[in-house]
Amino acid sequence: MFYHPQDGHGLPHNPLNAIVAPRPICWVSTRGRAGDNLAPYSFFNLTAYVPPQIMFASTGAKADRDGTKDSVSQIAETRVFCVNIADGPMKDQVNASSAALPAGISEFQAAGIEAAPCETIDCPRVAHAAAALECRATRILRLAGEANYMVLGVVTGIHLRDDCVVDGRFDLRATGWLSRMGYKDYAITTETFEMERP
Repeated sequence: MFYHPQDGHGLPHNPLNAIVAPRPICWVSTRGRAGDNLAPYSFFNLTAYVPPQIMFASTGAKADRDGTKDSVSQIAETRVFCVNIADGPMKDQVNASSAALPAGISEFQAAGIEAAPCETIDCPRVAHAAAALECRATRILRLAGEANYMVLGVVTGIHLRDDCVVDGRFDLRATGWLSRMGYKDYAITTETFEMERP
């Protein structure tokens, strides 16, 4: 099968969502004039080690946010955000925080998720996340298409949950890394293997 994306695929569901998988999920928390916000994004990755930098992309818009979503709108306002990393047991809380709530309604409160303060930025973080990356935005890029944005940030502080540091390594094998597989499919990865580079 071959298709041009602009012509459609003719399938009942878009295969692109499942081709690039698994995708890590960042759980972005922000604070702005409207209040605190928390939302998951599966277009996300680490982009550099020194200084540590990450990116995530937001697609779609809300009627009360002028062509984008709460996260991007509040990052444009404050230039800070926190990327929270959830493990397998937090999957239902991550999903609950994806609800399209009106701006100003906190997903922390609506989904019963405990917040904690960040250390280097004025922003909440998920108190029990496996890890949390405090970030200062360096760029917000408008991407091709309607309401598509990429946010780039430098990591200014890192929180690691104590039980996720095993033998000197960040390790989620006990509880599993949460990832997006496409469609409505997700995965919790608990098995890993090592390979030496040639």
